[in-house]
Amino acid sequence: MKRHKNAEIRYFKSYTDDFVESKRQSFELPEHYSWTHDNLPYRVISQCLYRIIALFCFPYCRLILHAKIKNRSVLKHAHHTGCFLYGNHTQPLGDVLLPVWMLARKRVYVVASPANLGIPVIGPILPLLGALPLPSSVSGLKKLYKAIRLHIRNQSCVVLYPEAHVWPWHTKIRPFPDTSFNFPVECDAPSFCITTTYQKRKYGKKPGITVYVDGPFYPDKSISKLKQKEKLHDEIFRCMEKRSLNSTYSYIRYEREAP
Repeated sequence: MKRHKNAEIRYFKSYTDDFVESKRQSFELPEHYSWTHDNLPYRVISQCLYRIIALFCFPYCRLILHAKIKNRSVLKHAHHTGCFLYGNHTQPLGDVLLPVWMLARKRVYVVASPANLGIPVIGPILPLLGALPLPSSVSGLKKLYKAIRLHIRNQSCVVLYPEAHVWPWHTKIRPFPDTSFNFPVECDAPSFCITTTYQKRKYGKKPGITVYVDGPFYPDKSISKLKQKEKLHDEIFRCMEKRSLNSTYSYIRYEREAP
């Protein structure tokens, strides 16, 4: 793999290290936080803001990130159903906008760290745009599950980044748990995966982006739910690992710290 001649080297101790942090990284959701909203004014404002952001997605993804999408046609299998989308977490803003761009016909919701809601100015409006912050309590998790089921029934797409932490421009797939794969099993919905890869551009220092879409992956109902979750995880992880081999340019190098 080619490397940028002045590539930055970042050292990590574990795959859960954070390289992108907000000023309020320890932000926690209030006790009575709600993931669903029935009042009409909230829903109208949410829809209007979402449409505005959706218009911004194409120019940002194509002109700023220099991104292109491969195998997008597989998403036609989700035209009339809700679905889940899993991806590698390598772009702080791009990982939010790329799914909105590629799934223009669907409303997209992104499961995110609650720290994002602590970002000044923009943080409080993120739920209006589709952010689903992860709770720290069991009662909160039940409410999140309920919200996700509702969005899937409404034929929306729920996006998850199981690596959990953003590693900008990282070219490999980090190990991730199978926890989040319980959602498609419980909702009996198809899953897709997107793998963001990086290639050298003719001009400019930063690489271009090629996003590969794969799926659908379905829960195997012939086995237990625990095994379904594990099987989905393994299928998607292997697929993303294979696609990641299409990265040919390293802009930032990540190396494990010596013990």
